[in-house]
Amino acid sequence: MKRVEGKVALVTGGAGGLGSAAARMLAREGAKVVVTDRKEREQDGLAVAASLGDGAGLFVPLDVTKEADWAAAMERTLAHFGRLDVLLNNAGMGIPKDIESLSLEEWRLVHAVNLDGVFLGCKHAIKAMRQSGAKGSIINVSSVAGLQGTPTIVAYGSAKGAVRMLTKSVALHCAYKGYGIRCNSIHPTFIETDMVDALAKSSGAPAKARANMARSIPLGHLGEPDDIAHAVVYLASDESKLMTGAEFVLDGGATAQ
Repeated sequence: MKRVEGKVALVTGGAGGLGSAAARMLAREGAKVVVTDRKEREQDGLAVAASLGDGAGLFVPLDVTKEADWAAAMERTLAHFGRLDVLLNNAGMGIPKDIESLSLEEWRLVHAVNLDGVFLGCKHAIKAMRQSGAKGSIINVSSVAGLQGTPTIVAYGSAKGAVRMLTKSVALHCAYKGYGIRCNSIHPTFIETDMVDALAKSSGAPAKARANMARSIPLGHLGEPDDIAHAVVYLASDESKLMTGAEFVLDGGATAQ
């Protein structure tokens, strides 16, 4: 259908999981995609960018916690594709510890990636979108953990809750300034990704942990990366032109309880 034809999107954490699924679906729907990830994942990121088709993908190394990296990524994007229409702030991490076992250093690391990275992305994307005259869409991946208490992943829940409110503030700022830039958050439940696999393995009983995750979802099963990618395409497209400062919840009914 080419729902995002002519748009340029930048995806963080694009070397795998939700990021790579979103990058591929955006490209299938007509977008050019800048795939970004940490330098250590460059080969995976290059492979994702190459899979998007001739001229449709570009890999740029980006540590989302470093402002200089963000500035360089935006410069590369504008130089290569001439504009920026969509930012997917997807990069994230979690440490499965409660308030008593988590160290201050671990707390700061999770917030640096999951919150500071989103702040920097929003800040630099607004500048790039305005510079290229785009009516843009910023999409921040939060989590169901940003809507409900998370005793066993306390830093992750805290950061994702802050992303929810940051999204609303950015949305209102851009709306009141008349920029034509929208900002929304996505709140997934457990999705079949490396992060969920790592969370299950950290329990010492992966099969049991995965079964418990599935039981926590009223629909009875974990989500798939494409479930989130479909939402990304909608929010990136002009179909969602009236949607800003909103929460797109994909949780299999978890928050309806």
